[in-house]
Amino acid sequence: MSTDARRGSLRGSDDLLADVFFPLYQRLFSDGSDFVADLETKLAEARMDDTVELFIARAIGVGVLVGIVLWLLGLFLGWVLFMTGIVATESIIGLPVPQNIANVINAIKVPALVISTGFVFGAIGFAAGFGGLVAIPYSKSSARKREINMLLPDAVSFMYALSIGGMNQLEILEAMARADDTYGEVSMEFRSIVQETEYFDTDYKTAVRNRALETPSDELSQFLTDMLSIINSGGDMQGFLSDKKDKHMRTAKQQQELTLETLELFGEMYMTLSLFPLLLIIVLVIMSMLGEAQTSLLYGTVYGLIPLTGVGFLVLVATVKQDEPGDGYLRVENGGEQASHQRAGLLNLGIIEDYVGTWSVFDRIKSREGTYETLQLLRRPHLFFRDNPLYTLGLTVPASLAFVAAAVLGGFAPTTMDAMLARPIGATFLVVYIPLYVIGFPLAVFREWNVQSRHRVIGKLSDNLRKLSSANDTGLTLLESIKTVADTTEGKLGDEFRVIHAKVHYGTNLRDALVEFNNKYHIPRLSRTVKLISKAQEASSQITAVLSTAAQASENQDDIDRERKSRTRMQLVIIIMTYLTLLAVMAILKVRFLDVMAGLTGAAADAGGGGAATGGTSFGGAIDVNLMNMLFFHAVTIQGILSGFIAGYIREANVLAGVKFAIVLPTIALLVFAFI
Repeated sequence: MSTDARRGSLRGSDDLLADVFFPLYQRLFSDGSDFVADLETKLAEARMDDTVELFIARAIGVGVLVGIVLWLLGLFLGWVLFMTGIVATESIIGLPVPQNIANVINAIKVPALVISTGFVFGAIGFAAGFGGLVAIPYSKSSARKREINMLLPDAVSFMYALSIGGMNQLEILEAMARADDTYGEVSMEFRSIVQETEYFDTDYKTAVRNRALETPSDELSQFLTDMLSIINSGGDMQGFLSDKKDKHMRTAKQQQELTLETLELFGEMYMTLSLFPLLLIIVLVIMSMLGEAQTSLLYGTVYGLIPLTGVGFLVLVATVKQDEPGDGYLRVENGGEQASHQRAGLLNLGIIEDYVGTWSVFDRIKSREGTYETLQLLRRPHLFFRDNPLYTLGLTVPASLAFVAAAVLGGFAPTTMDAMLARPIGATFLVVYIPLYVIGFPLAVFREWNVQSRHRVIGKLSDNLRKLSSANDTGLTLLESIKTVADTTEGKLGDEFRVIHAKVHYGTNLRDALVEFNNKYHIPRLSRTVKLISKAQEASSQITAVLSTAAQASENQDDIDRERKSRTRMQLVIIIMTYLTLLAVMAILKVRFLDVMAGLTGAAADAGGGGAATGGTSFGGAIDVNLMNMLFFHAVTIQGILSGFIAGYIREANVLAGVKFAIVLPTIALLVFAFI
C-alpha cells in the first residue's frame, strides 16, 4: 500500500470516529462555547484543515477509547491488588462503626475499591486521550508563533530591500510567499494571502486583513494591520518598511535580553535542584548509620532522582532557549522551477535525483556518481564526518557495544552486583567511561570542526557587506564589487568571494553562484543575507541600499550573538562550579566519613566488639561502605554527564554542543575518585 493510500485509510478511520461521536459533541458543547471558539482559532493558527466540530468529536472518541482501555486495566489491577490480598483491606476506615454497618462495609469494600480503581484509571485515560489530541493545535500554534517572531525582523528587512529594488506591493507579497526556504512560517503566512487572492477571488486588502486576524503572532498581526492602513491611504510603503525594520530589530534585541534574564534565573534554580540529591544522599547515609537502612531510597536517588532532575531541567531550558529556525539551505530556481536537491554528496547525489527513472541513462549516471562519491569518501573520510558528525555513531556505537560484550565475555567487566561492589571504579570505567570516550570523542571533535569551519565565514560578514555597499555605491556592479572586496579580504570569506567571481566569469548565473556558496555552509543567518542580496540583484546591479540593509541586519545579529555568549558564559560557569562543588562534597564525604567509619568498624571487630560489651550501639555498623562508594561514584558520574549536556544546550541551543562537556566533567570525577 502506498503512503498516500495509508494516509487516506488513517484519515478515513479518524473521520469515522468523528462521525460516531459527533452526536455526543452536540450534547456536550454549545455553538457559543468559549472552548470551541478558542480551539477553532488555534486550528486556524496552526494551519490545520479540520473543522472544529469534527476535531472535538474525534478527540472525544480517542478519549473514550483510551479511557476504556485504561478502565479495563484499572479493574484488572484493582482485582490483583485487593482481591488477592496484596494490599490489606482489613482496616479501611479506622473508625468505630456499628456492627451492622461494618458488615455492609466489609461486604462491599473490596468490589468498591476495584471499581474505584477502574474509574480512576478510566478518567485518567479519557483525560490523556482527549487532552492530548486537543493540545496538538495549541502546540503547533505556539511553535509557529515562536518561529514567526524570530524571523520577522529579517523578513521585514527582505521586504524593505524588495521595495528599494522597485517592486510594487503585490510583487513584494508574492516574493515573500515564495521565500519559504528562508523565512519559514512567515513566508507561509504571506502564501496564504497570495493563495486567497488567486483562488478565492478575494482582493489582496481583504486577504491581508484576514491573515492579520488569523496569524498566531501578535507582532505579525500588528505589522499586517499597519501595512493595510498604508495600502488604504496610499502612503509611502518604502518608508513604512524602513521604520518597521528598525522597530523589529530593536524588538529582537529586547526579546533576547528577556530570554537571557530567564536563563539566569534558571541557572540559580539549577544550583538548588542539583544539590538536592546530594542532601538527600547525606540524610539517607545518616539514617543508615542509625540502623534505619534505606538502600532502596539510595538506589532511587542515584539512578532515578538525579537523571530525572537533569532531564527535567533540560526540558525546562528548552522551553525558553530559542534555537535558530531553518536548515540554512536555499533552492536554486531554474526557469521558474525550483530544484529540490541542493546537498550534493554520497547521501544525496544532487539534481540527478530528480530524473532517475525517466530514462535509463539517468540511472547509469546515478550509479556512476554514487561510485565516485563513495571513492571520494574512502579517500577523505574525515571530510565526510566533518560535514555529517552524527554519522560517526554508525561506527562508534557498534564498536562500544562490541567492546563491552568482549569485556563481559572475557570476565573483565562485572556481571554481578558483588563484582561491581568489589571494584566500582574499574568496572564503571569499562562499562561506562570507555564507551563514553569511544562515542563522545569523535562526535565532539567532528561536530566542533563542522561548526568552526562553517562559522568562520560569518566572522567578518558584516564588515564585508559594508565594503560591498561602499564599492557598489561608486558605480561598480555587484559582481565587480565582489571582485574588489575579494582582493582586499583575507580568510575563508575572501576565498569564497573569489570563487563566486570565478564561477560567474565562467558562465554561472550570479544568483546560482550565491546560492551554491550559501548551501556549502548552510547557516540560517547566512541564508537570509544571501536570499536578500540574490533577490535584489535580479532587478538591478546598483543595490547599495540593499547591501546596507543586509549589513545592518548582520550587525544586529552580531550584537545579539555577543550578548548571548557573554551572558551564557556566566551560566556555564555556574553549572560547572555547582558540579565541582557537588564532586568535592562527595569526595570529602567518602574520605572523611565513609573511610573513617569503615576503619572504626574494623577496629571494633578486631577488639571483640567492645562497643557492645559496654552497652553501646554499633554506630555506623549498618553502613555498607563498598555500596556507598559505588553509589557516590555513580552519582557524580551521572551528574557530570547531565551537567555537560545542560551546559552545552544553554551555550548554543544544541544538545550536541554539550558532548565535550559531558566527557570532561565525568573524567574529573573519575580522576578524583581514582586517587582518593
